[in-house]
Amino acid sequence: MNNTISIFNFLITIIFLNSSMLMAQKYETQEYRVVDQIDNAEIRFYPSAAMIKVSAEQNRNNNFGKLFRYITGNNQENEEIAMTTPVYMYDQNKTMEFVLPKKYLSKDLPMPNDRDVEAYISNPRYFAAIRYSGYSNANKIQKHRNELKSILDNNGLEIISDFYVLSYDAPTKFYNRRNEILFEIRYRD
Repeated sequence: MNNTISIFNFLITIIFLNSSMLMAQKYETQEYRVVDQIDNAEIRFYPSAAMIKVSAEQNRNNNFGKLFRYITGNNQENEEIAMTTPVYMYDQNKTMEFVLPKKYLSKDLPMPNDRDVEAYISNPRYFAAIRYSGYSNANKIQKHRNELKSILDNNGLEIISDFYVLSYDAPTKFYNRRNEILFEIRYRD
């Protein structure tokens, strides 16, 4: 009985710490403007953003590590950069991108020390997006990718990219997780 109470107290403590840490985290999120809503899909305009990206043939965890090292000071200015959301993944999870804080649009981007990391300013673009919750997995990605593609095809919107998977939450967040599938589309306001 004491063992059961100890486990219960431990779980309650973990849940409390997780929720309080998550409530305290206030990450800057990439800006966009919703220009239309079609069924479960949003049509969004994304202005230019400061970005970093890395691609690898095999180990996507290595991609995260390289990007994380960049924002923690592995750049030519040894500058620590705040974490933001979302994290972009595409090209069958071989490419990962971080959005940098908005202030880097008006100042020089710290250049990466790692030659595999590319820092750049994105072009303004239109995307179609569909949101889903929980932990992302191959089945959820495929289901929502197919749903979004069907919505776009049925409404005559031209897809001009492969799909992106966006994650907004740390792996330690257990509930109210936000994930999205995006396709870049040809669109005029």
